[in-house]
This record gives sequence, structure tokens and C-alpha cells, in this order.
Amino acid sequence: MLSSADKQEIQEAIRLAELQTAGEIRVHIDKKCKSNPVERAVIIFQQLKLHKTKDRNGVLIYLSFEDSKLAIIGDEGINKLVPADFWESTKNTMITAFKKQEFTLGICSAISEAGKQLACFFPLKENDKNELSNEISIEKE
Repeated sequence: MLSSADKQEIQEAIRLAELQTAGEIRVHIDKKCKSNPVERAVIIFQQLKLHKTKDRNGVLIYLSFEDSKLAIIGDEGINKLVPADFWESTKNTMITAFKKQEFTLGICSAISEAGKQLACFFPLKENDKNELSNEISIEKE
């Protein structure tokens, strides 16, 4: 799905985005998604403990490459602040890149956009700590 270099680039995009915000961004990739991608993203969101952030400002970018599904969801802290169409427009940015086979660019663009929105509403605080890993979580089956 993604090379080691691609994964490094995505993790670096997360790190850079989170340098501007107290928010948390995670990327999860499934080989296959047997259900609605938003429903699956909600399950993964819980498993990755994105709902446990102090300000409820976690964002999950969920992808299933084999069946071309994706979802972007945010926790209640960020969802009540971003424009209603924000996650959909960010998803469309990814889809545009994916159609050109630019998967890493698409994911990194979504991370950057999520980071900008998080920074507007949850700027980095002096004593901020990275609450969650920047590592990409991958489920093989």
C-alpha cells in the first residue's frame, strides 16, 4: 500500500501539523473495509483513543485502499467549530490527488488542512504535549 518512505512522509506531515496546534491527527489504513467507511472510522477512532484528548480535538483520516473507501472524522471539540462542509471538502482534496495516483500527497494535503483548522481553534499551548502517537496504524485484514 505505502512504502516506508511514504509512511515517513505522512508521519512527518502529522508532526509538522501538530507543531501548530494542540489538536491530534491520526491516520489509519485498512486493507479492506467491509462496512460503511464512516462507521468503520468511528470504531477506529475509539480504538485509537482519539476521543480521550483533553480538548476533544482529535481527527482521524481513515483509508481502505483495496476498495477505495475513505472518511475523515473529528471529535466533538473540533466538529462544533469547523465549517459544516470542512471534512467533505478535505476528503475531496484527497480524492483529487488519489485519482492522479498521488496517494501520499493526498493524505499529506488532508493532514495539512486538518492541522490548519485545528490551529485556528486549538492553537499550540506553551505546555502542550503530544497526546497520541503520530504513527500510522495499519490493519492487514
